[in-house]
Amino acid sequence: MNSTITIRPIELHDNIDIAIVIRGALAEFGANKPGTVYFDPTTDTLYELFRKEGSFYYVALLDGHIIGGAGIYPTENLPVGTCELVKLYLHKDARGMGLGKKLLLTAMDWAKQSGYNQVYLESMPELSKAVAIYEKLGFIRLNEPLGNSGHTGCDIWMTKAL
Repeated sequence: MNSTITIRPIELHDNIDIAIVIRGALAEFGANKPGTVYFDPTTDTLYELFRKEGSFYYVALLDGHIIGGAGIYPTENLPVGTCELVKLYLHKDARGMGLGKKLLLTAMDWAKQSGYNQVYLESMPELSKAVAIYEKLGFIRLNEPLGNSGHTGCDIWMTKAL
């Protein structure tokens, strides 16, 4: 039996399931620490958060069940033309099939089509596999954060021109 993967815009009823995926991934890698999206109350209301102009969030489903997501957000105080790649997480059963890369590229394509010319992201050493993928896709490390994400638990900052 073949499984079907679908990527679509977030819907209101997705809030609980994507929050579980995000917090589960952070806990799995020991990254469930203060200053991360694990403790960010907006993680429970992503549909509402991504109603903001200049933002968009995609969820990935496997046979109708949410297994990941990724978004673009106009984080406060970023340079003009820059958006942030946010909340890119996958359920452990969804890793190794290229879905993270597909979500990342889908979100970046939306950003480019929406007029952004650079993507910024924040990560942490606990998520080293993701950081390696970002580097492979051309993201460059920065020495300090951009903007004001409020996620003080992240100490890897990267950008990529679109």
